[in-house]
Amino acid sequence: MDVVIDLPELPGQPAYVRLAEGLRRAILDGRFQPGERLPATRAVARALGIARNTVLEAYDQLTAEGYLVARHGSGTFVAPELPDRAFRARRPDAAPSLPGALLPAQPAEYSAFARRLPAEDPVPPMGHGRLPYDFRYGSPSFAEFPLAEWRSLTRRILDYPPAELLGYGPAEGLPALRSALARYLQRSRGVRCSADDLVIVNGSQQALDLAARILLDPGDAVAMEEPGYTGARAVFEAAGAEVVPVRVDEEGIVVAELPERARVVYVTPSHQFPTGAVLSAARRLELLAWAWRTGATIIEDDYDSEFRYAGRPLACLQGLDESGRVVYTGTMSKVLLPALRLGYLVPPPHLQAAFARAKWLTDRHVALLYQAVLAAFIEEGHFERHLRRMRRVYARRLEALLAAIGRHLGERAAVRGTESGIHVMLELRGVDDGRAIVEGARAVGVGLHSAHTYYAGEPPPGASYVVGYSSLDEAAIEEGIARLGRVVEAYDRLRAS
Repeated sequence: MDVVIDLPELPGQPAYVRLAEGLRRAILDGRFQPGERLPATRAVARALGIARNTVLEAYDQLTAEGYLVARHGSGTFVAPELPDRAFRARRPDAAPSLPGALLPAQPAEYSAFARRLPAEDPVPPMGHGRLPYDFRYGSPSFAEFPLAEWRSLTRRILDYPPAELLGYGPAEGLPALRSALARYLQRSRGVRCSADDLVIVNGSQQALDLAARILLDPGDAVAMEEPGYTGARAVFEAAGAEVVPVRVDEEGIVVAELPERARVVYVTPSHQFPTGAVLSAARRLELLAWAWRTGATIIEDDYDSEFRYAGRPLACLQGLDESGRVVYTGTMSKVLLPALRLGYLVPPPHLQAAFARAKWLTDRHVALLYQAVLAAFIEEGHFERHLRRMRRVYARRLEALLAAIGRHLGERAAVRGTESGIHVMLELRGVDDGRAIVEGARAVGVGLHSAHTYYAGEPPPGASYVVGYSSLDEAAIEEGIARLGRVVEAYDRLRAS
């Protein structure tokens, strides 16, 4: 390893004493932790340009003092228990002991962007606080992922990697992946695009970030569904935009209530998040006409449209757009694995160059290996086979969820958004304190997540929850809802007493 050890100025002292003091300070400052192996004496001598015997003497002195322990055949380690009982790592914010005139200036105040960042992640990590029966939205079923096929394709590409995978790639993505995705989106979602129209991104969250950078200035108004996706709201607020909530009903966003001043409107028309409403055909045309009239841009987040169980699929907004007002985004996180961080966007023609340049400035490009593997995964038919299989798996789980809700919650429950996606919205009638149900469910190992989190303004009265079912099998769904039913019964008894 590289060795950076300060040799303090100790007039009249030999080199090994100076080295021993430098190492002691490094240990007490926490740069070398208790139990950590120190670099070999030859490496220290070579790095500092001193004799190895000097290093050996310094190590011997610190061993005698109890700071180091030598293990025959293994090396020299920092002692698990240090002789200095005041041992502590130096606080990162501790001021150095310097004359007043040499004290560093106070750190500059955060930028306006940094002050607008959310205090915590809008969407916590999937493994965070996981419960045995967690009805959390957004996590696909990992057990069904075709790992053998993905591994085989990865190995094949790595065995004979083309030169273009080993250097920097095009910011907008590998041509092979853009071509494969364009053909898929054309036939499955009715997207109007060619390979040249796509930009490959690190998930739909980066697509939203790029859209905010390109479409918004601080103070601009963004219309958003209410309730709506908190990850999108956080991006727009961090960009300095004014987020204007717009009511959602059973047909999706109420276009008649959109503010005329909005430069951007963000929608999830295929399966509104979190209510599950599907934007009706009439509303789609009304929204496109509104955008054409006002000059606004629509961001269409098609986050889980691959999973539809009832009714005829509706064409995406982008496929109906005649005036270049729609930025279409999608993700592989819900259909493959979130860890891949692969998504895509289709900007209108006049914005394509700007999106590609912004992508280059942000992170140059998405990992080329993952792009190449996904391109082969799609081209060789694995992707659509996986989708067909997962539609059947999720349809069974949705059926199990609805049946379990009927058995254990009965007339207390109303369920919305069952036509597509991997979550539903559950409303519990007669519950005034929705948080009490969440806490009671957690106490019995059930993860239940309030839909009130997704409101920018005051949520409506009552108790409603976003219930994801994709990551639980039928038996777990049954047990989880049965436990939830007992929690609701206990809530009723407590209220009655």
